Amino acid sequence: MSIRLSLLAILDQGQCYGNQLRLEFERRTGGMRAVNVGQVYQTLERLERDRLAARIQPDGAGYTYFRITPAGAAEVRRWFSTPTSETARADLAMKVVLAMTLPGVDAAAVIELERTFARGTIARQDSAESSERRLIVESLVLAAEAEVRWLDRCDEQLASEHPYGLATEPPKRGRPAQVTRA
Repeated sequence: MSIRLSLLAILDQGQCYGNQLRLEFERRTGGMRAVNVGQVYQTLERLERDRLAARIQPDGAGYTYFRITPAGAAEVRRWFSTPTSETARADLAMKVVLAMTLPGVDAAAVIELERTFARGTIARQDSAESSERRLIVESLVLAAEAEVRWLDRCDEQLASEHPYGLATEPPKRGRPAQVTRA
């Protein structure tokens, strides 16, 4: 989850000071993800540097507010209209597939470790009071259940997978070589 874009999206609702922004973030995520106030101010400084947010003069109480810029509002619209990248979704798959194909890696242990973690995620979820928290908990549980099913399939396929070393012949200059299993 992008803290940067999340804070910018909240800032799109109106000017905020750092701790106010932190509290809004935690409220809107049902408290499932805490953010340090120092991280908020550091993020605000980067948003200001990137011209996505602008600092407003402190008010009478000394609070320094930030507002979103037109470029920041465009960035928020772009974020909400773009699907989450495959990279963010595929880290587990890459780790397991590499474990299954690299010699010397106990792929079965990697799969079991990840399955145990996913099952723990399911078991740790509590009943949530707020609708925001309930939706996040449901997302975590459904994702963990899907991971367990996928890891079960990896376990089934593990018997037919054979780890392999590096290609014996280095690729020639020019076009990339075709990927082959040794």
